[in-house]
Amino acid sequence: MRPHRLLFLLIFVLLSACGSRAPDYVPGLPRQFGDAAPYDWRGRNVPAAYAIHGVDVARYQSNVDWYGLRAHGVRFAFVKATEGGDYVDPMLGRHLSAARAAGVPSSGYHYYYFCRTAQEQAAWFIANVPRRAGDLPPVLDMEWTPTSKTCRRRPPAEEVRQDAATFASIVTAYYGQKPIIYSTVDFFRDNEMWRVPGVEFWLRSVAGHPSEVHPGHDWTFWQYTGTGLIPGVEGRIDINAFRGSEQEWATWLALRQQR
Repeated sequence: MRPHRLLFLLIFVLLSACGSRAPDYVPGLPRQFGDAAPYDWRGRNVPAAYAIHGVDVARYQSNVDWYGLRAHGVRFAFVKATEGGDYVDPMLGRHLSAARAAGVPSSGYHYYYFCRTAQEQAAWFIANVPRRAGDLPPVLDMEWTPTSKTCRRRPPAEEVRQDAATFASIVTAYYGQKPIIYSTVDFFRDNEMWRVPGVEFWLRSVAGHPSEVHPGHDWTFWQYTGTGLIPGVEGRIDINAFRGSEQEWATWLALRQQR
């Protein structure tokens, strides 16, 4: 059998094993991804312009074929780990171990509540997410929680930034890497999160490029849809882009993976 025919058959078998067909093409997105509610991407500042894409998952993605995601271009994953000071996502261990087994660099993220101290929440995250060589940096997810049944507190911006800095300092000492801070559009603006020193940002912006939605501010990861469709996962999933080329991704990994 000719080599190119063998390669085609291997790819066909692999994609068939993922159990779902490629999604319909959405202009502006990488061709291997779809979107259940796509934004009307236009111009050059579109997700498809970036080489490296990944996902973030939680208990809502209960059936994930990580080998299938990797085959369709998923290069990294952020996995929901903890909330506040007393909750652990029930899919944490399963998602992390499966992503690692499939060769998808990953790490856990902590969802912050303003009704416990930063010290308590950092300790809770550390207690539930062991340090592991090769993992990505930990992530701190900070956003307002208006629908929470237990904590809707909205402290002043200075307190928010101090909490972020305190959490970052504690987890940096344990994992050997500064956390990435995830933030939504309103939270990032309300609290001037760019004033938190020495951290990288993962910014949500599902209706425009970060240069338009967060003008003048730096970012490393961009969450560009919360309704993504990828063969290998049932239902909708968040999809993200890394700000850089293949070579810049390799350099970033070499500097930022845990040791």
